[in-house]
Amino acid sequence: MPGERKSVEPMAARLAPDRVRAMHQAMHHFVATSPWSDDALMEQVRETVLPSIEKHGAITSWIIDDTGIPKKGNHSVGVAHQYCGQSGKKDNCQVVVSLSVSNDVASLPVAYRLYLPRTWSDDAGRRRAAGVPTSVRFATKLEIALEQLHAACAADVPRGVVVADAAYGNSTEFREQIAALNLSYMLSIQSSTTVWRPGEEPLPPKRHKRSGPGRHRKVLQHRRGCVPISVLEIAEALAPKMFQEVAWREGTAGTLHSRFAAVRVHAAHRDELRHVVRPAQWLLVEWSADEAAPRKYWLSNLPENTVLPDLVAHAQRRWRIERDYQELKDQIGLNHYEGRSWRGFHHHATLCVAAYGFLVAERGVFPPEHIRRALRQPALPGDFQPRGATRAS
Repeated sequence: MPGERKSVEPMAARLAPDRVRAMHQAMHHFVATSPWSDDALMEQVRETVLPSIEKHGAITSWIIDDTGIPKKGNHSVGVAHQYCGQSGKKDNCQVVVSLSVSNDVASLPVAYRLYLPRTWSDDAGRRRAAGVPTSVRFATKLEIALEQLHAACAADVPRGVVVADAAYGNSTEFREQIAALNLSYMLSIQSSTTVWRPGEEPLPPKRHKRSGPGRHRKVLQHRRGCVPISVLEIAEALAPKMFQEVAWREGTAGTLHSRFAAVRVHAAHRDELRHVVRPAQWLLVEWSADEAAPRKYWLSNLPENTVLPDLVAHAQRRWRIERDYQELKDQIGLNHYEGRSWRGFHHHATLCVAAYGFLVAERGVFPPEHIRRALRQPALPGDFQPRGATRAS
């Protein structure tokens, strides 16, 4: 629906200008308190929209991300002073973890859950006031993302390569949990992440004679003179000829391209507690010719025969989630919910995803700004005034 705000009150005023209060009450009940299932509707949206997306090509990516919704006050469910991606700093906001599926033409969120900080999850009074279900306990963003991946696998959602930023990819446990689901991943990591040099790996556990008392620990050993180093050091040691210019898609200002190199490495994290060497995987490095240091790094368990352009293509597909959030917020009103409850927050988000899915299924493209402004909008009643607004004197 056109209009600056997509919250209940202004929508009710546009839909029923002659009975705003009644329409507002009905819509508010449907969004804030009605006990319909978010999971059931999200499943229906997924089953309806994915076939339209797959007409243009197979699903290539499962994109994990989180987004911040700035808020004032401290009564909206989950709000806390925490990092907010929208503002790029710590701010008073709600944070949501999502999973989207995509191909090269379109994408669709298939899971969406509010992150509940301990200041909320451990506060019985706040939970009760916001109607947080008793089944919801504290979970980190990585744990929420893993729950969403498990659910997508159980629902037999068409598989794609899991992509996420370094907030997720830095976690060795997170990467290993994804691999345990038989999923491929391409995860961004920080420059300080440690790996073994190409061609190196820890030694297998020592064999101990059984003559002595007690049990001997069977853990990996370090070779003399061989220790894990950071991926930055790996990148700096690569020969210039290892880097190749690769283009991955057309952008608004032309073809997007940069220099990349990829080598096979073994990740290194608390190897002294392990008895099995981790499988080799790809380390992908982006280092533009006009920059003094590498720009980005990824670890991936894609097959050994994967060629460099394909590695780059998977790494660069995460941009779609940024587009998803921009359109969900700017065009559909994902961040316009003005209630405070757990159920209302998720109902509003689910309805936004349903509307987004409808548009993806119909065309997959939002109208240009000049066309959208030209659309005839339902007029607000002359005496309509949003709650909290100051009346003109």
